[in-house]
Amino acid sequence: MAPVEVFDKEEFKKYVSLAIECRVYRDEKRGIAKVKARTKSKLVTIKIPLDELDDFLKELNCENIVEIT
Repeated sequence: MAPVEVFDKEEFKKYVSLAIECRVYRDEKRGIAKVKARTKSKLVTIKIPLDELDDFLKELNCENIVEIT
């Protein structure tokens, strides 16, 4: 099953409440980060500018956040 990309932060937060794990991949070259929420049935992603990432992560209620390098 392919990942689902969402573009609205509020919609992504709904998936985070169901997530088992959240992963963060920082792409310094392009200036964005991909935040991925793994639920039981799907993987949901959102792209966030790096300058907004720290504030966005504070807003998430994900229990397990993993930084991917």
